[in-house]
Amino acid sequence: MIYFNNVTKTYAGDLPALDNINLTVGAGEFVSIVGHSGAGKTTLIKLILREEEPTGGSVFFESSDIHRLKSKDLTKLRRKIGVVFQDFKLLPNKTAYENIAFAMEAAGKSDEDIATDVPHVLELVDLAHRMMHFPTQLSGGEKQRLAIARAIINQPDVIIADEPTGNLDPINTYEVVQIFKKINDLGTTIILTTHNRGVVESIGKRVITLDRGKIVRDDADGRYVI
Repeated sequence: MIYFNNVTKTYAGDLPALDNINLTVGAGEFVSIVGHSGAGKTTLIKLILREEEPTGGSVFFESSDIHRLKSKDLTKLRRKIGVVFQDFKLLPNKTAYENIAFAMEAAGKSDEDIATDVPHVLELVDLAHRMMHFPTQLSGGEKQRLAIARAIINQPDVIIADEPTGNLDPINTYEVVQIFKKINDLGTTIILTTHNRGVVESIGKRVITLDRGKIVRDDADGRYVI
């Protein structure tokens, strides 16, 4: 599904953030990407989202070179990818319901679809009872579950989660990880960056370790080794 072919990314005056990366993520996989701060995790994610351009090499989504797509095709690609951030990025002046509805409206979904799908996805993340609450009225764990609901509402093929438990306590971390596992069980590909050993071990799936821009390990069984 996603393929990095000899990808290098260098910022001006620095060592490569990514150094000749070759990586394949198959459809339906759950992949955790780990490494110390500065290892290249965020750069890798930004290349998939085309927020950065590679210095060398190519990044493919299915058969398309992401960085050669025209604007209209890039828009279509981004609709296939849901993103969850460490800092939630919720709209503060909209309720939980409205945050998700806004994402559906942006994708051109009908009012009927919104009325049907938003309550369903809030139920999936155990937030149906908080539907009309604003982000300031939600706990950190609830905010992240809302962010996940927003990311999956348009049924993307891939969810990218960039340090999604970084601001959460252990209980909320566990709940968020269980939601990601449920989403993956339903067939959605998950790419998750983290520095949390407990998160990786609780997932028990493939782990890619980055160090100084290189892939130094690629383990199928969920081991966190740095």
